[in-house]
Amino acid sequence: MSLQLHDLLPLIIPLGIIELVLMIAAVIHIATHPRYRIGNRWLWLIVVIVVNTVGPILYFVLGRGEAALDDDPENDI
Repeated sequence: MSLQLHDLLPLIIPLGIIELVLMIAAVIHIATHPRYRIGNRWLWLIVVIVVNTVGPILYFVLGRGEAALDDDPENDI
């Protein structure tokens, strides 16, 4: 009873789609936001692209910066 590739496809395909969506979301967020808690834009792009599944998760947990003060509606006078 050995596992064949076609037996694993129902598991591999959804995981691949989730990985791709996470990577695209992280790259778009990195490209459109100038602030990061740790590191800079190029560091996070490399981490997200090279460290496939874990990279985007690390970015969203550790690297994503806070909103700029100008974007905070509570600071409007």
